[in-house]
Amino acid sequence: MKRILFTAAVLLAAMSSCSGDKSAAPAAADTQTQSVGASDVAYVHVEAVLAQSELFKTEGEALQKKTQKAQESWARKEQSLASEAAQLQEKYQKGLITTSNAQAEQQKIEQRAAQYQQSSQKEAQALEEENFVFTNRAQDLLQRAVSAINADKRYKLIINASALIDADTTLNISEAVLAKVNELYKAEKSGKSE
Repeated sequence: MKRILFTAAVLLAAMSSCSGDKSAAPAAADTQTQSVGASDVAYVHVEAVLAQSELFKTEGEALQKKTQKAQESWARKEQSLASEAAQLQEKYQKGLITTSNAQAEQQKIEQRAAQYQQSSQKEAQALEEENFVFTNRAQDLLQRAVSAINADKRYKLIINASALIDADTTLNISEAVLAKVNELYKAEKSGKSE
């Protein structure tokens, strides 16, 4: 985000310096300045491109389902342990179980809760790592797609549309980036299957 804001600030500075006093002479004769025109700028709806990409449709959705399933499993296990503890407390308060038996049962519940906590932390850490790797892969595909589209250096500035307030839709290269991301993903996937 900071990089986007910095880039936007540089663009604004460049635009304002171009629209300033045209009679001012350049500071140095050998300094070459280039103006940025509308055709030199493009934007990409990054979130939309990633959400519509084949990478997300195949691997991202599966990872989301896996994460959701794990979270639901954790919630059920926590409810089960809480229910057991409540039932034990109720039995003890009604005098249906001795103090020593209640303490022994309480210790067993606490041990199972501690084991559950450890296993759920390991599972959460593994899911977090999978999400991290997936995010890095998606960002890498996006960066390579943008680089390939701009290999001819046609654009001097390509920004994320989430930073835009208003822009002409002709500057939107999201569809081209999505197509390139899918092309790169397909090539990457076929290269791994060989």
